[in-house]
Amino acid sequence: MDAIIDDPTIEIVVCCGSGGVGKTTTSAALALRAAERGRRVCVLTIDPARRLAQSLGLTALDNVPRPVAGAGARGGSLDAMMLDMKRTFDEVVEAHASPEKAQQILANPFYAALSSSFAGTQEYMAMEKLGQLHAEAVAQREETDAAEGDRRRWDLIVVDTPPSRSALDFLDAPERLSSLLDGRLIRLLLAPARGPARIFSAGFGMVTSALNKVLGAQVLTDVQTFVAAFDTLFGGFRQRAEATYALLQDRGTAFLVVASPEPDAMREASYFVERLSQEDMPLAGLIVNRMTVPLFSLDGDDAHAAARRLDGRSRPTVDDKVVAGLLAVHARGERVAARERRVVTGFAAAHPRVPRVEVAGLATDVHDVEGLTTIGELLAGRRLSATDQVDADAAPTD
Repeated sequence: MDAIIDDPTIEIVVCCGSGGVGKTTTSAALALRAAERGRRVCVLTIDPARRLAQSLGLTALDNVPRPVAGAGARGGSLDAMMLDMKRTFDEVVEAHASPEKAQQILANPFYAALSSSFAGTQEYMAMEKLGQLHAEAVAQREETDAAEGDRRRWDLIVVDTPPSRSALDFLDAPERLSSLLDGRLIRLLLAPARGPARIFSAGFGMVTSALNKVLGAQVLTDVQTFVAAFDTLFGGFRQRAEATYALLQDRGTAFLVVASPEPDAMREASYFVERLSQEDMPLAGLIVNRMTVPLFSLDGDDAHAAARRLDGRSRPTVDDKVVAGLLAVHARGERVAARERRVVTGFAAAHPRVPRVEVAGLATDVHDVEGLTTIGELLAGRRLSATDQVDADAAPTD
């Protein structure tokens, strides 16, 4: 992991995977570690739970990168931001439409629904924001390289992908939204804005009559007004989506697939690895998060048998009960660890060329910079210390 974040040619790291596997914590820990190793980092998170803000000691994150006080060494720095889906959509409209058109779009009820709740909008806006951040970094580099050397604000962007139902949504969202905007229904609704004669065609009249009955006249009017005003932006959405997609395929990007050692999560990771290969995306490796680490170097069956012997004594002492309980916890941990190892081994057999790092689960949730630093060290290969040992009965942490 240190080789990836130390490589100056790597400018974007994308942490992806299914929901609940720890992408947010991993993204924050990687960004913090990179800043401590001299990179100027911006981490973009899309996690609605806002754990990242708490872990970084910030009261809130919004759509503007904010510096993290005290983070960074050797010239490194860390900025953090949380994607505001609607604000990003608004910024796109304001930047690429005339003031009159922008006002018309922003005030439209259909746009309000599309920009805040339409399936795939969050993933698409994550792509938009990534493109904006990278363009800003490149512009700063071009302005400062010649006169002052490379002093741009960021030289590394770490992206925490949306907590989607499927890990593939992040890659599919631009195409889905573009398909919506280019669809036949949208083009049909756009027809009145493209020629008065089209309004009076018998076919269009029949369609609008049917839609009026299903949607209601006001809803249809709002949609038609939105589409007519939005028409000038259609091509730009697709163009920027293609540009960001090409950026993700560039060798300056590194995809890290994050998974937990559970069958469903590893299956999703396998699908994503295969998809990245199909799309020619640069896969850097797999992070297996929250691996169970047994308490002792003792076989689980032996520990279970020893616990039963202690419990079976005619007059067990308090110490006997404590040791028996500890051995029982270890035995359960051994069984869980063995099951997780089988799952990870199955993935490795199917994808032998994918580099892998395994991160041990901690006994407590990560809620501060110290915890993120520990995760960063574990990502870099440090072994779990005795004081970090996991409680086998503890709930999984993100």
